[in-house]
Amino acid sequence: MSDTLVVCDVDSELLARLKKFRFRKETSNAAIIIKVDKESQKMVLEEEHEDISPDSLRVELPERQPRFVVYSYKYVHHDKRVSYPMCLIFSSPQGCNPQQQVMYAGSKNRLVQASEISKVFEIRSTEELTESWLCEKLAFFR
Repeated sequence: MSDTLVVCDVDSELLARLKKFRFRKETSNAAIIIKVDKESQKMVLEEEHEDISPDSLRVELPERQPRFVVYSYKYVHHDKRVSYPMCLIFSSPQGCNPQQQVMYAGSKNRLVQASEISKVFEIRSTEELTESWLCEKLAFFR
């Protein structure tokens, strides 16, 4: 049931931006921060960042509100190969408004489907978002 539940849809402008982001040619880390607009009940672009580290990205996220982050990260594998995985990070901090949590949690699957991202991670505190945490999560996919 939760796979088909859609609380909020993806804004058409955001869909176009995500498609462009997926095929970007730059080799730096980049992020799209997405919020839910309660009025329109759509996921919309909040901010976009180029050349942003996980530590800097953590500072950009609100500590008491959920957000989605689509993150393109320069990942150096243990054998020195470099890849640029795109992942979705769902920031759902403890202590945020329960109504907001439900809106975001109920919209996550739709965003995963629309963005075609297979690497999906969740954090319950912005403090969790560190370079070592991200590398540990991405190492699973090798």
